[in-house]
Amino acid sequence: MNKQQLELRKKSPVQIKNKKASFEYFFVEELTAGIVLTGTEIKSIRAGKASLVDTYCYIVNGEIWVKGMNISPYFYGSYANHEAKRERKLLLTKREIAKLQEADKLPGYTIVPTLIFIDEKGRAKVDIALCRGKKMYDKRQTMKEKEDRREIDRALKHY
Repeated sequence: MNKQQLELRKKSPVQIKNKKASFEYFFVEELTAGIVLTGTEIKSIRAGKASLVDTYCYIVNGEIWVKGMNISPYFYGSYANHEAKRERKLLLTKREIAKLQEADKLPGYTIVPTLIFIDEKGRAKVDIALCRGKKMYDKRQTMKEKEDRREIDRALKHY
């Protein structure tokens, strides 16, 4: 990810993160994908009514899908409102999908969505990461590092 892409993410009015993913997995590679939405889903995302808890991606017939993503029904929607937890297709190039598919076959690897944001043209995008699962001792190490950073920040605030 280059510097310009990171700046766009920071400027995005909507940033829905999967905080649990960084605790559970090591990120090997990150990609940005478009997402196919229907009806009022984009309005719900712009209102921040989405969740990435317990989501994952899988590949079928050369297409990548995200399962478990919850986009709450739009409050002002009518009979045409969307289903909250349906599977949604992600948009990547064939080369990127083939690369992810090869890596996903390895034991201990999975594809996880890490962030939903709105780009500069108003489209919803999803950052996905090829991840390797952490062992219990890795999780303890992550918690210790996080606690140490918090203590350093506290000490710096007092000065």
